[in-house]
Amino acid sequence: MRRLRAAIGLALLAALVTPAAGPSAAAAVDARVIVALGDSLTAGLGVAPDDAWPALLQARLDREGYAWRVVNAGVSGDTSAGGVRRVDWVLRAHPSIVIVALGANDGLRGASVPALEANLTAIVERLKAAGVRVLLAGMRMPANYGDEYTRRFAAVFPAVARKTGVPLIPFLLEGVAAVPALNQPDGIHPNPAGQRRLAEHVWRYLRPLLANGPAA
Repeated sequence: MRRLRAAIGLALLAALVTPAAGPSAAAAVDARVIVALGDSLTAGLGVAPDDAWPALLQARLDREGYAWRVVNAGVSGDTSAGGVRRVDWVLRAHPSIVIVALGANDGLRGASVPALEANLTAIVERLKAAGVRVLLAGMRMPANYGDEYTRRFAAVFPAVARKTGVPLIPFLLEGVAAVPALNQPDGIHPNPAGQRRLAEHVWRYLRPLLANGPAA
């Protein structure tokens, strides 16, 4: 099942990397690329593709005149280990920026905290070695996972950011997690309103990385 999900995710990434046909195809080829590397929170599980936060970032970039193309490389169920395996594939999109939003499934499965830190560090370092700017998104676990585990888990993301010298979104789901009106019935995945809030939150940290500003 994991291999099947990964295969589906890679097929989706391949489709998104290819510019759309039509009058905008040339512009899409010229645009710089942002890849959102994540799990179901990024893939937009349970919402329409246009309502997922990477698509909403694309809409904002277009609206404000930025020549950037966002690739949604979210795969439902993916973990930090899966992200390590997907780095080379992500690099085929020739991204200038990668938003790394992984770790939620590691935490939900009670995975090893040192392994999570090692995996995230490997992802960031491999992307940086390829000349990619990285924005790391932090994650937190619910209190019912225990004080020690939740504390150690949350500490991984700022530790990786400090060690690798990349900017950090302290908590990807800030203002969305545990808010019933912004989540689907499962209480985990944002609904369209939650995805809009998430996109606004990510934008505040992404905007400084768009060094050259909107296209003239």
